[in-house]
Amino acid sequence: MKKKKKKNISSPFHIVYQFVQVKKMREEYGKLEKGEMSIWECCEVLNNIVDDSDPDLDEPQIMHLLQTAEAIRKDYPNEDWLHLTALIHDLGKILIHPNFGGLPQWAVVGDTYPVGCGFSETIVHHKHFKENPDYKNPEYNTKFGVYSEGCGLNNVMMTWGHDDYMYLVAKENGTTLPSAGLFIIRYHSFYPLHKCDAYKYLMNEEDRENLKWLNIFNKYDLYSKSKVPIKVEEVKPYYESLIKKYFPAKLKW
Repeated sequence: MKKKKKKNISSPFHIVYQFVQVKKMREEYGKLEKGEMSIWECCEVLNNIVDDSDPDLDEPQIMHLLQTAEAIRKDYPNEDWLHLTALIHDLGKILIHPNFGGLPQWAVVGDTYPVGCGFSETIVHHKHFKENPDYKNPEYNTKFGVYSEGCGLNNVMMTWGHDDYMYLVAKENGTTLPSAGLFIIRYHSFYPLHKCDAYKYLMNEEDRENLKWLNIFNKYDLYSKSKVPIKVEEVKPYYESLIKKYFPAKLKW
């Protein structure tokens, strides 16, 4: 299938997202006080949201989630955790909904990258980082910044967005997904890493193992979509069984 170029959303992202502000966003939304609902209910809420950065189709998110999950299910039938991870990987986009924060799309979707250390030139529109105060802050603008070599990505502060939010929702609600599933959810928009090999010096051994699964997942994420819609009611029972296996009935968001 011919790959289509990923769109970029015009935004103040590169200026707004400084280390201290990202930390505040993560602390605020990490309280999970926006509401309570099941995984499938969240999927249905996302049916009313269209991601403006989507490179392929102007379809509701539920179609993308199911097309990605079903494509992986076909090729990796024995990895049920990966099927479910594909279904829920974008649920953090619920932050766009007025009842769950109403954040602008530039603050929810798009590429993610570390803050608190030097900005890689592999980040999209990296030239604009000269306007970010962290760029000139000696505490943050070195190769390692506030981190150390091999510290592990779990100890690195990433720009805020749907990835990190859904990771927090899953983790804090006690999911039993394997670490590779949580890694995919948290870093699937971390394109400087999985497209350009940037920031690998911050990874530990567990990260390197999980990156193998993320690289598999990425083949399906952006490019699994088609004009043929998934028959939701036919596949819903299967995914509801996986949700029951790996998540509580209701989650805090």
